Amino acid sequence: MSESSTQPQGRSLEEGLLVRMVVFTSILAVLAVIASLIFILAMQYPSVFSSQEMIIAESVVTEEVDEDEVENGIDVATGFIAEGDYLLVKRNCTACHSAKLVMQNRATKEGWLEMIRWMQATQKLWDLGKNEDKIIEYLATYYGPQKKGRRAPIQVDEWYMIE
Repeated sequence: MSESSTQPQGRSLEEGLLVRMVVFTSILAVLAVIASLIFILAMQYPSVFSSQEMIIAESVVTEEVDEDEVENGIDVATGFIAEGDYLLVKRNCTACHSAKLVMQNRATKEGWLEMIRWMQATQKLWDLGKNEDKIIEYLATYYGPQKKGRRAPIQVDEWYMIE
């Protein structure tokens, strides 16, 4: 039996392993790029990736802040208006998500109650008990609907042609 008859046809064993390692490494690299892209998209568009983990990631404070410091009527740690029962809102709402998520919403008492019920039904928000009315009152007072939009419409007195 000759030496060439014991070798597999085509590639040697070492070449086959090398090809498999290159393919495996390439697949891992592609998966790493995909994971990085998903992370970047999740940070840019948190509403699309609405998991609790993403929302909590927004609330990470990188510098030390006095948790109860108020400056110019604003709670420094959260940005909440420091009036009324804001501490109840701060303690209950920011336990699960960023204060930014609260402040970007505007609703009536009924709207805030509906959001709370949704969080209780789907996000495991606890029963707020006797504090619920105080929290809703604060939210409706300071983060209620605004009658005015972003800005008044632009008035154009004279139109001209672009050449």
